[in-house]
Amino acid sequence: MSLRQLHLLGSPVLRQRAHEVAGVDEGVRALIADLYETMRAAKGVGLASNQIGVARRVAVVSVENEGEFPLINPVIVERDGKQVGEEGCLSIPDIYADVERAERLVVETLDESGARKRIEAAGYLARAIQHEIDHLDGILFLDRIGPLKRRRLLADWKKSRRGADGHLKDVVPEGASRL
Repeated sequence: MSLRQLHLLGSPVLRQRAHEVAGVDEGVRALIADLYETMRAAKGVGLASNQIGVARRVAVVSVENEGEFPLINPVIVERDGKQVGEEGCLSIPDIYADVERAERLVVETLDESGARKRIEAAGYLARAIQHEIDHLDGILFLDRIGPLKRRRLLADWKKSRRGADGHLKDVVPEGASRL
């Protein structure tokens, strides 16, 4: 397991549709472990592999009291209802907006052993899963809001990044110091 750098808005890999995983092997399990470690250190509830620069259809989700699991080649097979709620993204720090998502969904995915699995989710867990699957499709939550709000948030993002170089961010675990 190792902490990975986060790719930030502007990194081309965030707009790439991730490639299907041919089979679950030690490399995929190591990627999952890195995703969990990086997500936890960054205090997220989900992380997709392209957010750490790997264009493979692998993500992890961890919602307190609701579940924690990897998503490998996930496909939404059912969705019902609508919910609107605030979303943010580890790849676009400090930018938030209300996004409409399905209230309930069913996802088919592979688990860490390579077995096909169905996951039913509602509410916040459903929101987190949809957000991560969007990442795997090269879609950001900003793409799901109106053009005026998007322009304002992108202007805020550019302003916050003034003087910053590149599109990578180190993740530092809580309690660790930056040298």
